[in-house]
Amino acid sequence: MLKPGVINRRLVGEVIERLEKKGFKLVGLKMVNVDENLASSHYAEHNGKPFYKDLVDYVTSGPVIAMVWQADDCVTLMRKVCGATKPTEAVPGTIRGDYCIHTDRNIIHASDSDESAEREINLWFKPEELIDWKDCEDGWY
Repeated sequence: MLKPGVINRRLVGEVIERLEKKGFKLVGLKMVNVDENLASSHYAEHNGKPFYKDLVDYVTSGPVIAMVWQADDCVTLMRKVCGATKPTEAVPGTIRGDYCIHTDRNIIHASDSDESAEREINLWFKPEELIDWKDCEDGWY
């Protein structure tokens, strides 16, 4: 998910381009105004933590770009491309390392496990909104 800061900073195309160039296959994409109910469900595992309210407030502050990507070892690779959650730990060359300064204004969310990815995909997308298309580049990355 690309968070509101990406849209406000006009970085949507640049971030998606980086994911495409890495070789991820985009199978779901939509812009969403997130209500508090969806945000609370998405961040349920953080409920009760000191930063939970800030997460929900930020993700509901403007539209987000919800996305589903495919690749071999997708979750692991995506997290490496995104970089560490804390910008001070995100190395240059990663999305967060190049575009983030503040943890609470982190620009991208990436699932932390296959189970989380499945749960989150089901929160954001209906099955018919996902398109598994033939990738002519399959095997080249």
